[in-house]
Amino acid sequence: MKVLAIVLPFLLLGVAVVFVAFSGGPSKARQAYLTRGGTAFRIAVPVIYLVGGLLVPALILANRGAAAGGTDVTSGEELTTEEAEGKSLFYERCASCHNLDAANARGVQGPDLDEVGKMSPKRVQTAIRVGGTGEKQMPAGIYTGKDAEAVSLYVTKVAGK
Repeated sequence: MKVLAIVLPFLLLGVAVVFVAFSGGPSKARQAYLTRGGTAFRIAVPVIYLVGGLLVPALILANRGAAAGGTDVTSGEELTTEEAEGKSLFYERCASCHNLDAANARGVQGPDLDEVGKMSPKRVQTAIRVGGTGEKQMPAGIYTGKDAEAVSLYVTKVAGK
């Protein structure tokens, strides 16, 4: 269905371009549409464009849930309150450097958290505490206590999914 929503407008636009081209230009196409086109043609063209103009935005709006929070990796399960807080905290200070699809984070400086391997809360908390791998590429202690724990729970749940 998503492919149809992308292809249909281009197909309709292509038909319109071909119609204009074979009619002899925009003014002659308008004249042909208004004078030589049958009643069915004069009704069908606006209906096609109206349906396409409503169908495509409707499909986009219906499928926007993943875009609001990144990919839909946790669609079958809800985030706990602590994980939701971790998502918010991650987006606040971590998303500018790290890539994490579930948070819609597209950072390029830090490691891609979807590709770094098996995650555990302890591993994430250690990275937060020492500043990544300890090579001073990430600020040490960017979060502490409950905040660090919330971020680690969230990242562990969604990274690499």
